[in-house]
Amino acid sequence: MDTKWKNRGVMLLWLVLFTYGLSGVLTALVNNNDYLKPSYFKTSQYEESVGALVSYLQAYEFSYQPKEDVKKKLTVSNEEIEEYRYRYGELTDQIQSIKDQYQYKVEEARASGNEDIANVYIKERDTKIEDITKNFESDDYVEEKIIKEKEKRVDEYYKELEGYRKDYKVYNEAFSYYLKNTSTGEIYTNLPSESIKSAFTKEKMLYVNSYPTDDVNYLGVREESIIYGYEDVLPDVDTNVLYEGKIGLRKDVSNANAIMASYHNFNDHRIVFWIYSFGAIISLIISGIMAWKMAIFQRIKSHRVKNYYDRLPIDAALGLFGISAIISLLLIDEFPHYYNYFSFRDLLYRFFMMVFFLGVTIVQWIYLLPLIKELPLKKEVLKRSISYQLLKMIRDAFANRRVGTQVFLVLTIVFMYGLGAAVVVIEPSFLIIYFPAFVVVALPIFLFMIRRIGYYNEITRHASALTKGKFESDLKVVGKTSLATLASDINQLKHGVKTSQKAQVKSERLKTELITNVSHDLRTPLTSIITYSELLKNAELTNDERSTYIEIIDRKSKRLKVLIDDLFEASKMASGNIELSKAKVDVVQLLQQALAEYNETIQASTVQFRVTNPDNPLFAYIDGQKLWRVFENLIGNILKYSLENTRAYLAIKREKQQIIITFKNVSKYELSEDVNELFERFKRGDESRHTEGSGLGLAIAKSIIDLHEGQLDIDVDGDLFKVTIILDALDS
Repeated sequence: MDTKWKNRGVMLLWLVLFTYGLSGVLTALVNNNDYLKPSYFKTSQYEESVGALVSYLQAYEFSYQPKEDVKKKLTVSNEEIEEYRYRYGELTDQIQSIKDQYQYKVEEARASGNEDIANVYIKERDTKIEDITKNFESDDYVEEKIIKEKEKRVDEYYKELEGYRKDYKVYNEAFSYYLKNTSTGEIYTNLPSESIKSAFTKEKMLYVNSYPTDDVNYLGVREESIIYGYEDVLPDVDTNVLYEGKIGLRKDVSNANAIMASYHNFNDHRIVFWIYSFGAIISLIISGIMAWKMAIFQRIKSHRVKNYYDRLPIDAALGLFGISAIISLLLIDEFPHYYNYFSFRDLLYRFFMMVFFLGVTIVQWIYLLPLIKELPLKKEVLKRSISYQLLKMIRDAFANRRVGTQVFLVLTIVFMYGLGAAVVVIEPSFLIIYFPAFVVVALPIFLFMIRRIGYYNEITRHASALTKGKFESDLKVVGKTSLATLASDINQLKHGVKTSQKAQVKSERLKTELITNVSHDLRTPLTSIITYSELLKNAELTNDERSTYIEIIDRKSKRLKVLIDDLFEASKMASGNIELSKAKVDVVQLLQQALAEYNETIQASTVQFRVTNPDNPLFAYIDGQKLWRVFENLIGNILKYSLENTRAYLAIKREKQQIIITFKNVSKYELSEDVNELFERFKRGDESRHTEGSGLGLAIAKSIIDLHEGQLDIDVDGDLFKVTIILDALDS
């Protein structure tokens, strides 16, 4: 227990030293502190005092004019006359407005039997109408009224100006000045003429501002006045006037004078400031050494409070950190100035407030920093935030805007009617409005909601049945509401499930056929190889028999290799795990080369080939070797599966931006009506599987065309078999 309290005492001591050091150093560095200036007379505080003196001199000396003189100089412009005249609209509008104002007053007075009061209102109304009418008849009449208003404002200005005389007196007592207008030569001073030469000496003045000097220009008059809002009735002040002379702060001024009190307070506070700042630097150094030697931050990290803090949502933690940081900065920034206004007890209280908030901020920063660094890696931290949950809630509520809006409106109406019910309890007369509104609005909405809830329950029942594999009749789609959309989606989902089940049954059937076909096609040559290999073991075989068996094994081995190679190539094509080496290729020439390769086989067959080629080359951006394989497979299929003594037609043409290639032949085997099955691997037109084909030719061809983002289609019309290839064409 003693160790625990000792650790807390060390932490508190470190925090006090660190807070004191940080507040003093930051205040000295960040603030534009007058205490860092060489003397009081170089501070902004003193400059503001001199500036205030000049402002008072401007008002009471430099530009001061007697009130009556100012009134004599008042003028009225045509714009002012027009503005005054039309301030409240046209003449007819103003007259009507006055009549409307007095009509109720007159009627009320007469209704109460006070005819005398009614006559007073009528007379007052007529007087105003007469006055307004004269405004539109005579400019002089309007001008006279404006002049009176301006004179009244001049009186207000001089009355307010007299209120500042006491403040001016404070500055006039503290400062001596001797200033000359450089333009007119007029002199302004508060010194007796006989003491002007000896007034601005070190014996009599604490400090003297001279104008001009090497560092200071002539004294200019500020544009700002000590009283605002009367610029329209006062003569314009010439702000281009410059003054030369001296302004000095007297030594013999009483300490009760505010300017002199400010001077003495500054010197006292400056001493305190430097003691405070040097003490802060020492405290900051000591706190740094303590943090390093005693592993303060590690102690904070390992404290059990961190386990509770980590449970806070990240945005809540950031918000708390921001609040405590702002409060800490404000307290640190202002603390050095508190001693001007507060007692030692208040200072101590404020200091420990600063220690508390800064301590909370430091602890939060130590806990937050690792979380912030890990945010890109730990998305779940963001998902636990209040902001994320709130946005998700709003997004989910308004995922369907129509539903979100409807629910919001219904809840608003319910709230308003609940509020209306409370008003009816307080004020029963409100029932006259509330009941009809309830019948017209609330009751229909209630019935509407009952119907919607019933519709929703029906949709829920269908959805539950669908999950159990039961297919009921389609839901009725009523209107264009979100529930109707949901019902339509469930209907489509049900049909999709049915289609999926059919596709699954078909897939299972094709999978079984695929396994059977693969087994048959691979076992047939393999059986021959094994059989003849056993026969070769017979030592009594003649050379001719041995040669025959070896030839059969060689042929069946090559056949098996072709089957396996085609199988691997078909798998690679289907998975897309193959790279194309595309280039600009003449498709017409490529087809002619493929036919040339099969020329001997074509000549030996009974099938007659009819080829239609354009005169010009047709270019496409393709992999020539892969497209060659497509042509090879299709020509090979024609030779293997065409009916004897029939014709095969090959044509190539260009339509717009596409190259269209067709292969047509008459099949000697009966073809399935489902042409898509012909694309299945190991599927042949020869269902008995006595031909030499692998059953992969069309599957490989389609995969190659798909990789080229082209199109390969099969059409079957009886025994007529047609393959169409479409590729994107390139310009020559």
